[in-house]
Amino acid sequence: FGFLAGNPGLAGYYRTFIQALYCGLNQQYPVWVVSHAGHCKPPNGMEMIEDTDIKELEDVFGLNGQVEHKLNFLKKNVSKDIKLVLIAHSIGCYITLEMMKRASELQVLRSVLLFPTIERMAQSPQGKLMTPLLCKLRYILYMPVYLLSFLPEGVKASLVRFALRGMKTCDESSITTSVNLFSVDCIANILYMASQEMMKVVERDSTTIKQNLKKLIFYYGTGDSWCPQHYYDEIKMDFPDGDIRLCEKGLRHAFVLDASKEMAAMITDWLRDDLTKL
Repeated sequence: FGFLAGNPGLAGYYRTFIQALYCGLNQQYPVWVVSHAGHCKPPNGMEMIEDTDIKELEDVFGLNGQVEHKLNFLKKNVSKDIKLVLIAHSIGCYITLEMMKRASELQVLRSVLLFPTIERMAQSPQGKLMTPLLCKLRYILYMPVYLLSFLPEGVKASLVRFALRGMKTCDESSITTSVNLFSVDCIANILYMASQEMMKVVERDSTTIKQNLKKLIFYYGTGDSWCPQHYYDEIKMDFPDGDIRLCEKGLRHAFVLDASKEMAAMITDWLRDDLTKL
């Protein structure tokens, strides 16, 4: 099982989710998640550098570079004959479709696309709000982040808790992971990738979807301001035979904040029949 993150793409946000998924699968299948390149602080004594295997790319931390980063991970760590179940969230769904398009030799048994931002991101309600900030004004955020980076770790954690105070229950791993965001390098790469999402995620790749329709499960939210419900209505109309579901539980786009275990339980149930074929 491979999990492809949204943005910010830090694996720590999905810790509870992948642990619940692993346990729900009776600990029979390995589950891994890869942070996006440049989104997390390297360990002490190490620098944030471009992957030498994909250094020929001009834009390693951009959207295209993130796709190649994941393909490179599979190439280096997963045998070609291993069957894969790919689970993706938000922009990870776009990356997953790109991976399936570019590397058709991958043995993908099933891809589960959660709250998929695969089209018209800048035209979505949240996109209209964020595009000017991400594409023109993101640089003004660097100085406050730089100043906040000098705060003690405990103070940073308190600031994160304050920012998430409106939530009844918040996953503790989300709080500890968010402390990583007090880094100018990480924030710069996160916002740069987000700006590319607004510009490049425009038309839905219906060709790749059609070619892989039997392998895909889509899960859309009812109040998702990144991929509103009419996006669901349209893809459902275009692919009536596809497994395209609409959330009935009111889960938020950032489900990892408070519904990781619930989502893992649903996915385990969806995949049970597929896994019996292995």
